[in-house]
Amino acid sequence: MNSIDIKVPTQNCRVIVISGPSGVGKDSVIRELKQVDCPRHFVVTATTRKKRNKEVNGIDYIFLSTTQFNTLIRENKFLEHAEVYGQQYGVPKSQVLDAFKKGSDVIIKTDVQGALTIRSLIPSTILIFIAPPSYKTIVQRLTRRKTESTEQFSLRLATSKEELNQSKLFDHIVINYDNKLQETVRAIESIISG
Repeated sequence: MNSIDIKVPTQNCRVIVISGPSGVGKDSVIRELKQVDCPRHFVVTATTRKKRNKEVNGIDYIFLSTTQFNTLIRENKFLEHAEVYGQQYGVPKSQVLDAFKKGSDVIIKTDVQGALTIRSLIPSTILIFIAPPSYKTIVQRLTRRKTESTEQFSLRLATSKEELNQSKLFDHIVINYDNKLQETVRAIESIISG
C-alpha cells in the first residue's frame, strides 16, 4: 500500500465507514441513507467481482477487469484496496477528495479490514459496524441470497465469524434485525447526525 496524504478539511467534513459481515444488510442500509437529504457523498467501490442481478455499474459498484483494477493500484488511485473472497475491492481516492472539495461528508461501505485501514489513514474516521442479531441470521441471509458457490459460501461464513469478533474495534455497533431496516437506518442516522 502506498502512503496516502489525505487531510479532512476543517469545514466539518467527516468520513464515516459502514462495515460488517457479508449478508448483514450494508447495501440496504446505504440505499436508505441515500434517501436522506444531506450533503453527503456515498463512495462507489470498485471491484473485480461479477455483477449480480439488478446491480448497476457505477451505482452499486464500479465493475472492473483484473487488469483495469491492477492499473489503478499501480497509479495509486485507491484510498485502500484489498482482496476479499477472492475478488479485489478498492475505494477510489478521487471520490473522497472530490467530496471534501464540495464540503460533503463521505460515507464509505467496506469490509472490516478496509475500515481499519481507512481509520489508520484518516484517524478522525467514524467507524460503524452493522451486526446481525446472531450468527445464525447471517447463515440464513446468505442461504436465501443464493449468489455464491458452496466454496464462496463457506468462505463468507468463516470470514463473518472473524469480522464479528473485530466489531469491538469500531466506534459504534448497530444491530440490523430482520424486518426492522428503518430502525437500523434511524440508529445510524442518529450517529452520523450527532
